[in-house]
Amino acid sequence: MPYSQLVVPQSPKRSTRFYRFFRAVWHDTRALVREFRRPLLAIILSVIIGGIVYGELHTFAGIDPHIAMIDRPYTMIQLMILETPAEYSRTPHEWYLIIFWYLQPAIGIYIIGQGAVDFVRLFFDRNERRSAWELAVAQTYRNHIVLVGAGHVGLRIARTLSQLGFEMVAVDDNLDAETDDELAILGVPVVSDDARTTSTLRNAGIERAQSVVVCTSNDHLNLEITMRARDLNPDVRIVTRMWDARFAEQLKRFLNVEVLSASDLAAPAFAGSAIGIEITQTLKVGNEDFSMIKLIVREGSFMEGKTIDVLQEDEDIDIVLHGRNGKEPVVHPDGEIVVSSHDTLVLFARHDKITEIVSRNYPMPVR
Repeated sequence: MPYSQLVVPQSPKRSTRFYRFFRAVWHDTRALVREFRRPLLAIILSVIIGGIVYGELHTFAGIDPHIAMIDRPYTMIQLMILETPAEYSRTPHEWYLIIFWYLQPAIGIYIIGQGAVDFVRLFFDRNERRSAWELAVAQTYRNHIVLVGAGHVGLRIARTLSQLGFEMVAVDDNLDAETDDELAILGVPVVSDDARTTSTLRNAGIERAQSVVVCTSNDHLNLEITMRARDLNPDVRIVTRMWDARFAEQLKRFLNVEVLSASDLAAPAFAGSAIGIEITQTLKVGNEDFSMIKLIVREGSFMEGKTIDVLQEDEDIDIVLHGRNGKEPVVHPDGEIVVSSHDTLVLFARHDKITEIVSRNYPMPVR
């Protein structure tokens, strides 16, 4: 297909990008709060709840002056850092108040210690924070493509889809540094986890995706992921890489999955190169198979000396591009152009007609 006829989606609007950024910040903040939930819970319970309880017990003990509600959390913080609150002229003698004087410093040590450990861990393990951020970004995507497996094939798919303007979320639990860097340049967030689990696919937004591409190098793994994906989203379009023809047929029949074999895709390219043509994958429209090829007209070919119109009418084909050495290729060439040997033609027709054209392009040898 000529490039000029490709429909390329537009990039997301600036307002959408801002909205996605703030949603990602919200998701990332929630993840960060989960990381520090124990120290935060200890602060809330000891400073706020503990402060309220301590103030009431202080009033019950009849100690002056009365601690205002707004000052009670600050009193708890002072006890945590071993500082005597300013309103005290003496240390309390009541056992229920003394408990706070000994408990708050211990809680303070726990909060500081636990927070410091978590901070050091996140500071030195930056990949963990990056993974959390990319997971937060992935959860903002809608109508995107989930790419499972970012190896050699997956990375090429990511490049192509990115050039076409589609948004993706990649899933791979064993990315090398070079691939990870390239995906970051392409703006593709990565969910670094096992794609066979429900939580991983949901984190990649499979329930909101328009399609899923499963392209790891393991057939059994691809089959398991495909089944899981179909279970989570019965309507999503799934394209799966598969080497085993038996698996491929089962996936097509039972799970309504488009199955592509790397060997099947490569075979036409090798065959075409052997005879000097380029063959696209066959397209099925209704019950008919159609193909598009690029070929060079051979000397003595049946096409030599005929016009574009005559060839299209007689052979029931569509010549969508004509090229000649030293001239710019023409898309939808004029019908009066006479075809010469060594011209380049891009043809579209039924597959059986294409195979006939290819064989007839080679003049029969003289016996």
